[in-house]
Amino acid sequence: MSISIPRIAASSYSNTAPLVWSFLYGSLRGSAELIMDTAPARSAELLAGGRVDAALVPVFSYQTITDAKLVPGVCVGARTRVRSVCLVTKGMGLRDVSSVALDVSSRTSAALTKMIFREFLGREPEWRDAAPNIDAMLAGADCALMIGDPALRIPDAPSDASPYRKFDLAELWRKMTGLGFVFAMWMTKNSALPLDLAAARDEGVANLEAIAANYTQQIGLGTEELLTYLGDNISYEISDEMFQGLELYFSLGEKHGLFGSLKPLHFV
Repeated sequence: MSISIPRIAASSYSNTAPLVWSFLYGSLRGSAELIMDTAPARSAELLAGGRVDAALVPVFSYQTITDAKLVPGVCVGARTRVRSVCLVTKGMGLRDVSSVALDVSSRTSAALTKMIFREFLGREPEWRDAAPNIDAMLAGADCALMIGDPALRIPDAPSDASPYRKFDLAELWRKMTGLGFVFAMWMTKNSALPLDLAAARDEGVANLEAIAANYTQQIGLGTEELLTYLGDNISYEISDEMFQGLELYFSLGEKHGLFGSLKPLHFV
């Protein structure tokens, strides 16, 4: 793409903020045109259509976007517990679930849900695509997949105020595989990028307190709770164990027919 200032895309969820903060407020401000949307899948569409030079994309889409390459090292992932990607029921255990409403704004999480049921629970519930409204989703299904900031607002345990039972997808993956999980990575179709996305990440991580304070009112959680989420639950750097989890995710996706033949990993 022959433009003077690179165009990049990312979702507007709070967990992506440390990866784009530098472009909005830090030392890389003005070095890239940033397009943000609430749905991670939108970033994948922009990259697939050649409308941006790089995008923070759900990893599932790497297998479906022609000529996509991964930017190494930088991600939105979790080593153990993610909190913002979860399955929710009205108290039912997952082995009793017969229908699942899927928030399809991230295909990575929808595919992970299917892998967990098929590979580890030995079940094939009915799948229903749905808008991310927990009450509406559970009015028509036993279980709902929620992602991003709406998932953060759901309490971790049932109470008088909230009857919902919440299952953290990264925790389930860790329990079933012993590995961490990568939800999204920067991707490009170009042979090279003029942006240092690892440096942008490092600057954003160094400013987590400002980022958490910025999102507190929007999400409805306290600053300290958001700081714990961004600083402890989310991992912005891929460990060896998380990379193994990514490879297993792709392998299981091929096994269960969630995308075509497996594409080898190519890095920019």
